[in-house]
Amino acid sequence: MIAEIFLPVGLAFIMFSMGLALTLDDFRLVASRPRAVALGLACKMVLLPLVALGAIAIFRPRPEFAVGLMILAACPGGITANLLTHLAGGATALAVTLTAITSITDNVTVPLVVDWALTHFMGRAAPVDLPIARMTGGLFAVATLPLLVGMAINRWAPRLAGSVRNPARQIATALFALIVVGAFASQWNVMMVHAGEILPPAIAVNLVVMAAAFLSGRGAGLDGRETIALVLETGLQNGALGIFVAATLLGSQAMMVPSIVYALVMNVSAIVFIVAVRRAATVA
Repeated sequence: MIAEIFLPVGLAFIMFSMGLALTLDDFRLVASRPRAVALGLACKMVLLPLVALGAIAIFRPRPEFAVGLMILAACPGGITANLLTHLAGGATALAVTLTAITSITDNVTVPLVVDWALTHFMGRAAPVDLPIARMTGGLFAVATLPLLVGMAINRWAPRLAGSVRNPARQIATALFALIVVGAFASQWNVMMVHAGEILPPAIAVNLVVMAAAFLSGRGAGLDGRETIALVLETGLQNGALGIFVAATLLGSQAMMVPSIVYALVMNVSAIVFIVAVRRAATVA
């Protein structure tokens, strides 16, 4: 019931609320700041999956957890990434642009990564036959389409979008928390039994990608605000989408455990990062 109805509806609303804050101008940042956007996309779409693969190779979790970690790594930016970037004093426009682009391209990237992960880690033991077209359709229906609807309202009915944007964001944040907490509660026993198996790779992936994003931003000459955005966008993933793909599209409770654990880990690390950034700004 939860996986079949509440999860897709909740995720659709989360994506809709994100769309209410997006405009076509957000995508034009690609032309004005191509280096920052290109580096951000490289961190999100190349670095993150590669680090996840490295963590799997080192920690060797069971196949279901390995697939779940790859699902999470293929997902776009999280619902809180833009807000936390703003709170940290980062380049919000860059964060919004990266979230927007990856939220649309996930129709292609997520099915490809998941299809490969199922074949590579589970082989013939894969729980379902998952045609890429089926997953692409599911992602478009609950993720991309609501995002585009929100953007359309923001474009053609800006007053309406402005009046509902903040309440919608608050509701979306609450829904995200409910999805994670509900999934956490349903998988409590599994996580307690296998905490030593999934928590270390989740922590490793999160810390490594955030550190790599920071060093990449500094090395590429991005300013401090852009580097902050890069770190948070790379470290914060759409855990609700990862849970949806695992539980609803794949019908696997075990595969959604990495998304649940990572959602908790990433929020803790993001808070620590924001506190450190704000403290450094105060000292300076």
